[in-house]
Amino acid sequence: MVRENEALEYHSRGRKGKIEVVPTKPCSTQWDLSMAYTPGVAVPCLRIKDNPDEVYNYTAKGNLVAVVSNGTAVLGLGDIGAAAGKPVMEGKGVLFKRFADIDVFDIEIDSHDPDEVIKVVKLLEPTFGGINLEDIKAPECFHIEETLIRELKIPVFHDDQHGTAIISGAALLNALEVARKNIDKVKVVFNGAGASGIACAKYYIGLGVKRENLMLCDSTGVVYKGRQKGMNPYKEQLAADTKARTLAEALVDADVFVGLSIANCVTQDMVRSMNERPIIFAMANPDPEITYEEAKAARRDVIMATGRSDYPNQVNNVLGFPFIFRGALDVRATAINEEMKLAATRALATLAKEDVPDSVMKAYGVSRLRYGPEYLIPKPFDSRVLIWEASAVAEAAMRSGVAQTKIDIELYKEQLERRLGKSQEVTRIMINQAKRNPKRVVFPEGYHEKVLRASQIIVDEGFAQPVLLGKEERIRQLTREHDLNINGIAIVDPASSVKHEEYAQELFRLRQRKGVTLAQARARLLRNPTVYGAMMVHMGDADALVAGVDQSYPETIRPALEIIQMREDVARVAGLFMIIFKEKIYFFADTTVNIEPTAEELADIAICSAEVARRFQIEPRIAMLSFSNFGTAKHRFVDRVREATEIVKRRAPDLIVDGEMQADTAVVPELMEQHYPFSPLKGGANVLIFPELQSANVAYKLVHRLGGAEAIGPILMGMRKPVHVLQHGFEVKDIVNMAAIAVVDAQEAEEKNRLRRSSAERGREHVPIST
Repeated sequence: MVRENEALEYHSRGRKGKIEVVPTKPCSTQWDLSMAYTPGVAVPCLRIKDNPDEVYNYTAKGNLVAVVSNGTAVLGLGDIGAAAGKPVMEGKGVLFKRFADIDVFDIEIDSHDPDEVIKVVKLLEPTFGGINLEDIKAPECFHIEETLIRELKIPVFHDDQHGTAIISGAALLNALEVARKNIDKVKVVFNGAGASGIACAKYYIGLGVKRENLMLCDSTGVVYKGRQKGMNPYKEQLAADTKARTLAEALVDADVFVGLSIANCVTQDMVRSMNERPIIFAMANPDPEITYEEAKAARRDVIMATGRSDYPNQVNNVLGFPFIFRGALDVRATAINEEMKLAATRALATLAKEDVPDSVMKAYGVSRLRYGPEYLIPKPFDSRVLIWEASAVAEAAMRSGVAQTKIDIELYKEQLERRLGKSQEVTRIMINQAKRNPKRVVFPEGYHEKVLRASQIIVDEGFAQPVLLGKEERIRQLTREHDLNINGIAIVDPASSVKHEEYAQELFRLRQRKGVTLAQARARLLRNPTVYGAMMVHMGDADALVAGVDQSYPETIRPALEIIQMREDVARVAGLFMIIFKEKIYFFADTTVNIEPTAEELADIAICSAEVARRFQIEPRIAMLSFSNFGTAKHRFVDRVREATEIVKRRAPDLIVDGEMQADTAVVPELMEQHYPFSPLKGGANVLIFPELQSANVAYKLVHRLGGAEAIGPILMGMRKPVHVLQHGFEVKDIVNMAAIAVVDAQEAEEKNRLRRSSAERGREHVPIST
């Protein structure tokens, strides 16, 4: 429930309204000013004069949309005027930016004359890459849009018409599938003959509904052939040859009801009169034609969608316009045609059948969302909508001939993923690298729902073969319950495995002088799946271990240290977090393992962290952190960091490393250049080695929680073979990311072993033969 004073306070506090203009280029020096304005700005002006297409290279036109309204049909408020509609248009701009990173200027035109609206928009064409018409009453909105589409060379889209049609169309396709009905056989009744109602009716015919199976109703009743009262040419096109005259009569034996009208106009008796498994889209706002509770009470088999967020299957236009314009702008489409709209609908319908990310379920306060009667279309806060829908629209634009720019769709999907944040870009790099040589990743917690869902995604992405530990029948039962496909997933039951005794003997060999008997080794393999998973990696039956979603960090890491063990060239294992800001990436270590490392151990941590940075295709610049800057303080803590720095320089002379230094010195290049020009660490550090666990752990959590950074990790370093520990609260995507990191670790270890063997073989070839 929105309260009046809260809504007013939201819009008025601080900077008034909801939007601002933010420069994308620096303007802090005289040189910057000369580039942003005169005289430097004249150069792109002349370039555009010579080649008008260059406006897309030198200005914001290609990412700028006008939200245009005359305020004649604002939400359910009616004709309230241009100025009164401005909060809605600003809100539309917020949604464009939030969901698709599109910039918006809202244009409120104080005129009821549709030709004046057309004239203003035509004059603004040089400024914008696209036009979103909003809250313009019917039938004038039809004339305005049709004229602008015909006369402009940029996409024009009236969201009130087409947005609802596209989104509800996706819900319709899936509802028909769930109800086991054919689109060319169903009887569909519309109530509401305004812009949305007429557009939806036409669009559903495009989706496959037969014209003769469709009836349109308005406030007067059924729109039938020969009716005189309240008719216009747009209603006339949809007039039905029927004896029905009222909505109640029209709904008898109907399969689908689509409401874009007024609250409470549908009764429970009307619902009962409909065909079996009726589909009801009651989309009047803020109150639907019939409430969810009333419809369900009338018919248990009803499948329902509304325009409200507090009921299942909200038909929200924000699932459409940001992503449709994103795809259209990125190929410089001259129009948004029917092919592009249908592509958007089908992309949404298909995405709804995919596993739903944990982050989406958290955003909506639910524990599970699964394709079916209560989940027909994706949720607006599902970030995948951008990738699926925008790419489908762009591809349709190219296929239908309205795109002026051709793009590689697979590369475009990666570009869209980068718009979601730097972490998406980084993890996509890691997943693509993992795909080159997939490995076997064992998950000891084979019964956990998140592990099962992550395994499905891993198989779909094709970068690893998940190996789940547990009883096969139970895992199969769980996958059925969660509607998952286990093809491509291996299942190993430690209790019945033919390898059990072999593993027990090897575990006994490894731990016999640590108090473990053969009987205890056998028992540990059965009792603790993490022990069994570690043995699989140790024996070469799996390439990496990812565990810990159900265990504490020590419980997970201890078996790995005992069985897989550390690399010979390091004194301790360590944990690293990748900290991702909008434009920069840092690596923090050691954040999870070593409480008070020695100088030698700090050096190991620095060198291992550099390896991780390079694995993410980032050249490491290492700062050894302290509370002292190059000798400004005398203390044994400072001495330890200084000694560690010298060890790193000796052991890895190719690395850019310096210390000891304070954290701000490390990350603010100007401080380093001004006060410590002798340091090789130019441009700021990206690998930060903290002097002990306490400061590292506190630092990464503060920048993550307060600084808005994303954190990927912990990435365990220093093991002989890849082991990564999950944390409580990890989402499915985090498990997928850790699996990808583990695969790349395994690839790197395999390559090192290959080079080592090759070097050894060359050495043997040159050994002189004695005579």
